[in-house]
Amino acid sequence: MIGLIDAFERAGGIVDFTDRRGRSVVLDEVTDGNWRAVADVAPADDQRRFVAALGARYLLLSMRGGVWSSLAIRAGDTVVGHVMWAYDDEGGAHWIGGMIVDAAEQGRGVGRAAVRALVGRLAALPACREVRLSYHPDNAPAARLYADLGFVPTGEFEDDEVVAALAV
Repeated sequence: MIGLIDAFERAGGIVDFTDRRGRSVVLDEVTDGNWRAVADVAPADDQRRFVAALGARYLLLSMRGGVWSSLAIRAGDTVVGHVMWAYDDEGGAHWIGGMIVDAAEQGRGVGRAAVRALVGRLAALPACREVRLSYHPDNAPAARLYADLGFVPTGEFEDDEVVAALAV
């Protein structure tokens, strides 16, 4: 992952991440123009026990919770997902949470590209030394993805989810 961070810094904070179809995967701020598309993002049925049924739940959490910041995941010109991040003052880590890739886009490398893009964005922040996330232990695809990207389980749990960390 260090190579990713070096590339991010050399590019002035802009790195082109692509999915398996060759589309650029970009993290956009949620705006008046895209919030409905983000809210409508829905995971595959077999993922609904691990994530919210619609991106709208995470948008509301970001708007009302005061902790999380939501981002739209765009592949090419289309919003295809949602991800949010936060900084934990107490633990000193940045967190990734609430990632949903639309069912029609799953298995195309969008999630991988989005996590890489967000890690790069967070790693560029002066205070960022570690990025954490959590996933349900039964969510094998998420566990594989995060392990492939260098996240290591910490032995801690957040509610019933495995906490994994990546030093940056």
